[in-house]
Formats: sequence, C-alpha cells, structure tokens
Amino acid sequence: MNRIMRPTFAEINLSNLKFNFLNIKKKVRNTKIMAVVKADAYGHGMIECVNAMNSLKEKQPDYYSVALIEEALELRTVIVEQPILVFSPILESNVEEYFKHNILPTVFNENHIKILKKSCNGRKIKVHVKIDTGMGRLGIRFNEAVNFVENLSKQDDIIVDGIYMHFATSDERDKSFAQLQLKRFAEIVKELKHRKVNYGLAHTANSGAIIDLPDSYFDMVRPGISLYGYFPSLETSESIKLKPVMSLISFVSSIKEINKGESVSYGRKFIAKQKTKVATIPIGYADGYVRALTNKVEGIIGGEKYKQVGQVCMDRIMFNIGNGKVKEGNKIILLGKDKKAEVNAWDWSKILGTIPYEITCNISKRIPRVFID
Repeated sequence: MNRIMRPTFAEINLSNLKFNFLNIKKKVRNTKIMAVVKADAYGHGMIECVNAMNSLKEKQPDYYSVALIEEALELRTVIVEQPILVFSPILESNVEEYFKHNILPTVFNENHIKILKKSCNGRKIKVHVKIDTGMGRLGIRFNEAVNFVENLSKQDDIIVDGIYMHFATSDERDKSFAQLQLKRFAEIVKELKHRKVNYGLAHTANSGAIIDLPDSYFDMVRPGISLYGYFPSLETSESIKLKPVMSLISFVSSIKEINKGESVSYGRKFIAKQKTKVATIPIGYADGYVRALTNKVEGIIGGEKYKQVGQVCMDRIMFNIGNGKVKEGNKIILLGKDKKAEVNAWDWSKILGTIPYEITCNISKRIPRVFID
C-alpha cells in the first residue's frame, strides 16, 4: 500500500474470511457451498477473497456466484476452476461469453432458451433455473416451474445443472413467509423427482436461511454477507460465530484548537460548547463515509472513542478530541476494533436505517484495500 499520497485504507482480514467460511461449512455439514462474491465481494475485493477461500484446498467452495457476467469473466482471469453462476438473466449481447468461458447462466423464460439455442452451434451449456416462489423479482413462477424444468431437461444442447430460488424474509423474526416459499420449492423438487427429471443441484439458502432454516439447505447453500462477518439482520439467531472482515482505518492529519461558540465545517452543524481540540481525518462522503453520519458516529484512537463532529465533507471528517492525548499521525479506526472499543457496520446501519451489506459495498474504490492473513 502507498500511504504517501493518502493515509486511509480498508484492511481486509482474510483469516477472518476463512474463519467465517469454515464456520458456515461446519454449520451446513456435507451440503455444498456456493460462495457469493458479487459486488467485488461486497466491497472486500473479489479476487483476493476468492484466492483466500480457494487456499482452503479440499474445504474450498464448490461454486461461486456473481451478479454480472463481467464479474464472472474477472474470476476466470485468476483461473478459478469452480463453476461460476451469474444471477442476472442472460442477454443476447453477452451469450457468447458464457460458452467461451464455461460460465453458468440463469434462465427462466422461453426467450432465454431461444438465445442459448441460437448460439449453441453444436456446443452444450449448463444452466441454472431461477424459480420465483414469492420474491416477486426474477424467475419462472413456482406453479409453472416443474413443466419448464422438465421441458428444458429434454433439450439436447442444454443441461440443467441447478434450480434455485431466493428468500424474501429469511432474515426476519417472523419466518412464516419464508416457510411458505420453502414449501413451494420443496414441492417442486418432490414433483421433479417423481417425474424422474434431472434438475442438478437445488439451492435456496442465503445467509439468513443458513442460520435459521436448516430445512432449506437442499443440495447447496449460498452464503453472502455472513462470509464477510455480519449477520443479515438483527432478527436472526447468532448460531454461527462470525468475525467482521473489513476494518476502515485512517490517520489524524491535523489538530486545531477552537473556542467556545466556534463552529466546524459546512453549515455550522457543530458549535463548541467549550474550548476543545478538533482532529481532521482524510476521508469523506466520496469514500463512502456518508453525510448522514454527521455528528452521529464515533471513531477509535488509542482504544478510546471520540465523537465525529461537523458536516461530513467530500474528502474530510472531523472529530472532537477534547483534551485527549491525540497527536497528528495517530491511527484512527472508523470501522473495526481496538482494545475493548469497537465500531462496526451495524453501528453505521442503525444510524442510516440500512444494513451492513450497503455499508461495506459503499466503501468506494478510492479507498485502497490492504489484505492481511
């Protein structure tokens, strides 16, 4: 890492990532695992995270999944040998990439099949069928899925490698709708078996379902946010031990003393009630430290928490350090832990009314990732 230009970085603890993955693996026992690494591994660095999980050798993920064909192609550049599933529907403009790089497309309507068959030219391709059991977003409707999968399985040039669905409420305390979705999917699997249709691997369980719905495991599970150290909501159980993978770190660039009644930053959102010292830190909303955190969050310097004060700027934030023994060049932890003090993505999420997924994904590319193991 080059700290000369800008001493701010996201530290990615790959040992914690492997710890999380192995605990998930222990939880699901012999069930296969499809590791979800879309959105640059939720902001953690896709290539490095995949390499770390693959270093587990015989315990490595069985499959990987991403949102976009571009992400799958990037994975193939690092010689990832596992099957890679793309969640987004296949398009005619990128269909050739699936054939060329042996990538699994998601299909769920007749147009997808036409696109594939038009491009096959004697080649066979494996696919996964997305089934809508209640998410209401993508997929063949659950009451049409059996016939669709059965007809697809009869195609000479298309191999059904898997069928899957996505839970809408598996991370909520009330699991009634999740149970309905699970029931619909289980009935599809049962009927396909009855008709002796080869549907490949059935997979439904996201992080919330892995934690709380063991009946949803089927042949494979799809951990996402849990890989990176967070439970998907505050309403799930904590039946798996997880460690946050990302820490956000910077250094104090300057300290100045202000008097009672003086203000800090745009709009005078902070006015000193007494003489105090203010430290400035080189990070801002352009980096994912959003303006809505203004005056509401803390940072850790030397194991002590200090309040962020004044409007968050594009490139800079400020902390009220009072009479603390803080010096220019001291490390400040914005997300992470130091001694007994901790600030994590849930702390930000509660302030912002969001979830840790959005926090880590929003740490921008302007912040370099530093990987430790």
